[in-house]
Amino acid sequence: MFEKLEQLSDRYRELSEAIAQPEVIQDFPRYQRFLQEMSSMEPLMKAYSEYQQVQQHLSEAQELLEDPEFRNEADAEIGELTERSDRLLQEIRLLLIPPDPMDSRNVILEIRAGVGGEEAALFSADLMRMYLKFADRRQLTASVLSASDTDLGGVSEALVMVSGQDAYALFKFESGVHCVKRVPVTESSGRIHTSTATVAVMPEALEPELEINPGDLKIDVFHASGHGGQGVNTTDSAVRVTHLPTGTVVTCQDERSQLENKAKAVKVLRSRLLDQIRLSHSEAVAADRRSQIGGGDRSEKIRTYYFNHDYVVDHRIGLTVNRTEFVMNGNIDPFVDALRLAEKTEKLNSFKNS
Repeated sequence: MFEKLEQLSDRYRELSEAIAQPEVIQDFPRYQRFLQEMSSMEPLMKAYSEYQQVQQHLSEAQELLEDPEFRNEADAEIGELTERSDRLLQEIRLLLIPPDPMDSRNVILEIRAGVGGEEAALFSADLMRMYLKFADRRQLTASVLSASDTDLGGVSEALVMVSGQDAYALFKFESGVHCVKRVPVTESSGRIHTSTATVAVMPEALEPELEINPGDLKIDVFHASGHGGQGVNTTDSAVRVTHLPTGTVVTCQDERSQLENKAKAVKVLRSRLLDQIRLSHSEAVAADRRSQIGGGDRSEKIRTYYFNHDYVVDHRIGLTVNRTEFVMNGNIDPFVDALRLAEKTEKLNSFKNS
C-alpha cells in the first residue's frame, strides 16, 4: 500500500510542476485535465501527508520515553498520536478504493406514487422537490423532463435529469421505496396514514454504449403542460418517444423546442434500455434491483419520513435525522454521506477478505 502511495505522491508532484509550465498553461485542455487529476488525488494526498507528519511526531515522542523528565508527557502523546495514526490509515485505505466508474455520470430519476392513492402522489411531489433542492445545494443542474400532475398538486410519476460532477454518486442510494407517515390533507379525521413512493436512479447512458435504430422509434408531439414552466402550452413542443421493440415510453416537455425535447427523451430512453440490458446480464443483480425498487409495498421501504414524530430514518444503515421538514427541503446530505461511507467500508472489507 505504501509503495502505491509513494507512486501517487510522485505523480502528484509531477502534476504540480507541470501546471506551472507556460506550455501547459497555454494548452487549456491539457491544463484542465491535469487540474482535474490533481483535484481527484488531493484528499488522498492530504491524508497521506498528515499521516507522515503523525509518524514523525510518533518517532520523536518515542525517543522522549527514555528521558525520565518527559516520560509521562511522551506516553500520553504517543497514545493520542497512535489513535490519530490508525484513524488516518483507515481513511487512506478508503480513499485508495477506486470509485464506481458510473459515479461521475449524470443521472436520471424516476419517481412514482406507490401505495396510498392521492397522498402517495403528494408525497411523490414532495420527493421531487426535495431532490431538486438537494441538486441545487450541491451545485448540480436539475430539470423536470416530465411530470403527471394530479388534481390536488401531487405527481403520479415524474422524470428528472440531474447533471454535474458526481451526480450519480450523490443520488444512486436514493433508489428504492420511500415511506411517509403523516396526516394527509385529504384526511378530515386527523388520522395518520402510511403512503409510499418509489424512486429509480439510472446513470445516463453514453451514445456509443447503445445504438438505437431510428426505425424502432415512434415519435408523437403534443401540447406541454404541468411543470414545464411559463409558456409550455403555446406550442406542440412536448415529445413522446416509444421504443417499439420493447414498448418503452419516454415523455419530455421541459424544453420549448421539439428537437431539444426529442433529444432529451432519446437520451433517457437510451439510459433505460442500457439499464435493462445491464441488469438482465445477471439474475442476481436483477433480483437485487427488484429488491431495491420493489413495487411500492410498505414492507420494501428503504427510508421512512415520520412527520408526526419529526424525524427521518434510513433503514439500511439505521441512521436517524431529526427535523423532517429540514430533510424535505433538500438536506439529505447526512444520508448520502453515510451511505457512501458504508459502501466504501463494505468494499474495503471485501478487499481485506479476498
